[in-house]
Amino acid sequence: MTRSCLLLLLHCILSIFTSSTTTATATATITLPLSPSITKHPSSDPYEILNTLAISSISRAHHLKTKTITKTHNNSSSASSLLVKTPLSSHSYGGYSVSLSFGTPPQTIPFIFDTGSSLVWFPCTSRYLCSGCSFSNVDPTQIPTYIPKLSSSSKRIGCKNPKCSWIYGPEVESHCQDTQTCPPYIIQYGLGSTAGILLSETLDFPHKTVPDFLVGCSIISNRQPAGIAGFGRSSESLPAQMGLKKFSYCLLSRRFDDTPVSSNLILDTGSGTVDNKTHGVSYTPFYKNPTGSNAAFGEYYYVGLRKITVGNKHVKIPYKYLVPGSDGNGGTIVDSGSTFTFLERPVFEAVTQEFIKQMGNYSRAADVEKRSGLKPCFHISGEKSVSLPELTLHFKGGAKMGLPLQNYFAFIDVKDVICLMVATDTGAGPPFSVGPAIVLGNFQQQNFYVEFDLANQRFGFAKQTC
Repeated sequence: MTRSCLLLLLHCILSIFTSSTTTATATATITLPLSPSITKHPSSDPYEILNTLAISSISRAHHLKTKTITKTHNNSSSASSLLVKTPLSSHSYGGYSVSLSFGTPPQTIPFIFDTGSSLVWFPCTSRYLCSGCSFSNVDPTQIPTYIPKLSSSSKRIGCKNPKCSWIYGPEVESHCQDTQTCPPYIIQYGLGSTAGILLSETLDFPHKTVPDFLVGCSIISNRQPAGIAGFGRSSESLPAQMGLKKFSYCLLSRRFDDTPVSSNLILDTGSGTVDNKTHGVSYTPFYKNPTGSNAAFGEYYYVGLRKITVGNKHVKIPYKYLVPGSDGNGGTIVDSGSTFTFLERPVFEAVTQEFIKQMGNYSRAADVEKRSGLKPCFHISGEKSVSLPELTLHFKGGAKMGLPLQNYFAFIDVKDVICLMVATDTGAGPPFSVGPAIVLGNFQQQNFYVEFDLANQRFGFAKQTC
């Protein structure tokens, strides 16, 4: 769906949209079950599943690399000290979901957990429209939606509200024209998009409420079957609005179905910036992208990847891909919204060539590569034992992420074939050398305790069964 079509439909729906304008009232703390949102089982064809995930990972990377936004970065005030745990569940279409409760009384909605974007938004109103949302067998008529009219604390964001400038920048009033409300938003997410209006609402946790939380009320979306919980580095993100000192998670090992199991996402609002390291966790600093020309890069969590080794062999990667330059291109980001790790084509070719070299005893499975969209793939049928090179990421400060085998190889066709679960662009035309060169996706983060220490600006990880 084109941007112009989204705008037209959005304005048509806005003409019949009415939200509550009552003042937010105090609410009792309500403990609600936070359960994962479950969709129907996806296709059982492993090639179709892997191909879809590979394509979505590449599309996601292109979105992250080319996203452009204009916004300011105001600081939110910290909330009172509290540690909040909420379940985190995997989805067959590549994401992990977390359920959050908004409104008075609370309405619980599932969200895709995303460290690569900042705005929190939910499918909104009884007239919510989602086109192209039946992929992975999601039923678009059964998407949970938030109803503003049912909440006494729901308010439209005014044009002069400082939170409106988080999205539109300091010149926001020039976009308001004849209205006093903050303009509608349109956001692109790789292959998908969403559009809606901004609300002030109460975010409800057990034993804690967060009033006047900026949230997007999306009225129309394309290929976005669930809302997004933005955990990026901008002012409108959930961590910034809650004043979190850190958040951490442990991603369940994938089966690419929607089995209702979950692990914890932990939100820590503890006071102070005490340098308390979690026992057994390795840390590496977060970095800001040096360019000021693209504010979008400022919301990504950059980490200092220094080298990649395959089977203890150092893969030669040009420095410009490991560290972002003055133009903002290059470097590594951590992104929970990407499935497979994305490598810029020259980086991908260097890494895969080392795998091919060290696995010369196994024949290539070209037919599987074509059907799955992944490469290299190798035939291993008839082998009594299989020896596979280790893949290790080495970060600044000495932190090493030695990936478990299941985090970078997948067994296909009843373990007759294995494929490397890393993505790159299609190879048509020159390399797509803008934005981050390496995107560390959630598939490679499985069964790791992962910590975003915001108070001390560092990324931590340790192997852990989730």
